[in-house]
Amino acid sequence: MTTIIARRFLISGRVQGVFFRWFTKEIADRLGLKGWVRNLSGGKVEVWAEGEEDKIRELCSRLQQGPPEAYVTSVKETKEEPHLTYPDFSIRHY
Repeated sequence: MTTIIARRFLISGRVQGVFFRWFTKEIADRLGLKGWVRNLSGGKVEVWAEGEEDKIRELCSRLQQGPPEAYVTSVKETKEEPHLTYPDFSIRHY
């Protein structure tokens, strides 16, 4: 049986206005993760991801790089309990 874990990521740097949310969705979709990504009012990006641990690790690694125009200064990761209610990975607009 596959164990599903959840992580919340808070990404800082030049991460808004550089297609970071679309980049994150593309990676998450490719990895088969569930959850969401959104911009925060303070200029950061927040990600909630659920899936297999190795896939979450891969996402974390890619978030540290970001898309070409981004400049990531930090990725803070928090362990969470999976909700198991997300049908896919989405971009939130709030």
